[in-house]
Amino acid sequence: MAKIKRLVRREERRKNRSKKTSRMHPSRLRLVVFRSLKHFEVQVINDFKGHTLVSVSSKEKKIKSLTKKQSNKTDICKIIGKELAKRVKSAKLGPIVLDRNGYPYHGRVKAFTESARDNGIEL
Repeated sequence: MAKIKRLVRREERRKNRSKKTSRMHPSRLRLVVFRSLKHFEVQVINDFKGHTLVSVSSKEKKIKSLTKKQSNKTDICKIIGKELAKRVKSAKLGPIVLDRNGYPYHGRVKAFTESARDNGIEL
């Protein structure tokens, strides 16, 4: 029981550490990443107003049609990064802070972030 509590506290500390940057820059928007075993979701949030401005998910029909059945999860994250960049540019949103949500900057999170940066998002 004590081990579970310790692990939960460690996870909460990681989440709060990644949110600290967005609290330091309240004028910037926050890009939140959620990853599960099957899917990957991102959304741009205005914390000042509490609104979600743009979101992209691997569950969307458009993303599913862009991905092939043999695509691995990392390739899908790269496609999500490109799609998010298009939507952010069309909405004319300013600089954004990445909130990893406690996930390490590795694998799918890193692939998504690099794809978004390559397509013009200022993170």
